[in-house]
Amino acid sequence: MLSTGALRAHLLAARLAGPVATSRENSLRSYRLFAARDPRVLLGLTPERTWDEPEVLRLMAERCGVSADPAHVSGPDAIDPERTVAALDAFAERLGRVAALRAPVLLGTGHPHRLLGFYAGLADALSAAGCAVLTPAQGRCIDITTRFGVRTYRLDYVRGVALVREPGGRPSGGETGAHTHSPLPVRVALQDAAERYGVLPELVVGDHGWVCGAGQLGIEAIGPADTDDPALFVGEAEGRVSVAVPLDDGVRSHYYRPLTRYVLHRAGLSS
Repeated sequence: MLSTGALRAHLLAARLAGPVATSRENSLRSYRLFAARDPRVLLGLTPERTWDEPEVLRLMAERCGVSADPAHVSGPDAIDPERTVAALDAFAERLGRVAALRAPVLLGTGHPHRLLGFYAGLADALSAAGCAVLTPAQGRCIDITTRFGVRTYRLDYVRGVALVREPGGRPSGGETGAHTHSPLPVRVALQDAAERYGVLPELVVGDHGWVCGAGQLGIEAIGPADTDDPALFVGEAEGRVSVAVPLDDGVRSHYYRPLTRYVLHRAGLSS
């Protein structure tokens, strides 16, 4: 178990927080697109009110610790590790609550190459605690708009974690999948869970469209988000995302293992 101080040191050493690989240019571009309600960055969220670019920047400075100075337009962006630790504590509290209820959960990722192990560790612990880890719509084909046009993907699960695979991808059980921001996979999964099994998750854990898509439908959702993912933080500010954890979502997969241990200990789920 990491102490809070050791966790903070790990966040900085792994560049999960502090100066991160996400560039200021990418973050500001995302804020502009969000203000323009571009579906590519809304991630399935329909904001309740208008958010102009300065407001998005102020919110991201408040929630993530990025610079609030609009004249700061280049270089690496930054995340305040104190905000990350506080959000991880809130994230763990939600996990502990759903585990105490032994309620059904759904986990999914648009970052399978980086975050699959993080979520799989959570899924294992929640299952051991008596939660049903749902796997609805497995094998279902989903048409997702990409920069290359509309492509068909297949919904699959690895160790209880949903992801999508590109056409011709590895067979079920392999640990590769496609990067996606789309909310369509979680919508399809939730619809199948409701219609075929008569159950909805008490909590959705994930990133990108998995969080925003679920939150938009009124289901509690939590997950990590980078400095160029304003939708999760706007969703949190508007009350449709329970916890958005600011961290770099693209570092090496093993750098997230200490976060899994920390969160499970704080949630009372570590063995």
